[in-house]
Amino acid sequence: MQLVRILLLLLLFSPVTINAQKKRISVLIDAGHGGSDPGHLSANSAHLQEKELNLIIAKKVGNYLTNNLQNVDVTYTRTSDEFISLDARVEKANNADVDFFISIHCNASEKSKTHGTECHVHTFDSKKSVALAKSIEKEFSGKAGRSSRGVKDNGDREHTLQVLKFTKMTSVLVECGFLTNTKEANYLNTTEGQDIIASALFRGIRAHLKKEFPKISFTKDAEKSKGKSNSIASKTGLYYVQITSSKEWIDTDHESFKRTGEKVIREKLNTTSAYKYRYVIGSFSSKNDAKSVLDKVKSKGFPDAIIIEK
Repeated sequence: MQLVRILLLLLLFSPVTINAQKKRISVLIDAGHGGSDPGHLSANSAHLQEKELNLIIAKKVGNYLTNNLQNVDVTYTRTSDEFISLDARVEKANNADVDFFISIHCNASEKSKTHGTECHVHTFDSKKSVALAKSIEKEFSGKAGRSSRGVKDNGDREHTLQVLKFTKMTSVLVECGFLTNTKEANYLNTTEGQDIIASALFRGIRAHLKKEFPKISFTKDAEKSKGKSNSIASKTGLYYVQITSSKEWIDTDHESFKRTGEKVIREKLNTTSAYKYRYVIGSFSSKNDAKSVLDKVKSKGFPDAIIIEK
């Protein structure tokens, strides 16, 4: 009998078990509210309802994860304006046995001056959830330049959140800002604001994944991702029209870029300047070809556009 126990222990701690390590990570993104449940509302009736903002930001985060990382599978609790019960959200997460559950919301307060981002966990005993929440808030208060109100748990809220209490995996509920604060509501209702919030969420998740799973390669191979990275670093001897530059990452599908009628490429700059990205149209084999596009771009709202040669 003792021999049987020893054999079982050997099997449990054998190299086969040790080597059966996770190779892919699954993330379920939950856009809060939806359908008949609008969530919080801004005082400005022209603004989007919370349910709409949640879905926009959720999809952007999912796209950033999918397009910029490998070995990460992204799913959603909803991808359209439909009502999903809290029970159904929890059930989907648990049944799919995902590694991470991230619920995206916008906040509200009786005090119109209250503003800032928050990340919620069930309890501070949920160490992995707390670590992810801190990583996201670090990005909010860092490059995104938002005011972070930190990580909150049941003790802070004085009530539980069902999607955090009953999900079995690392779970975080993110509050992207207060719709009851005029300045923040205005910000969240811009494409740029949504892009910056979503990119901060992406960076926070990415940093946490790399730290928790150091043996998984999340960085896409340079050759495979070259076409999706919007980088023009490999192109030389050609002309481009630079339409603008920015301090923060902006989606090339930004509404203002669409006005050009041209495909916009984003390039990350290796510089100590505050401006880390530039956005260009090209490439052109002659300066005259670039000039005709430059004139059109200037007429579409980019008066400071210039021609650059690489």
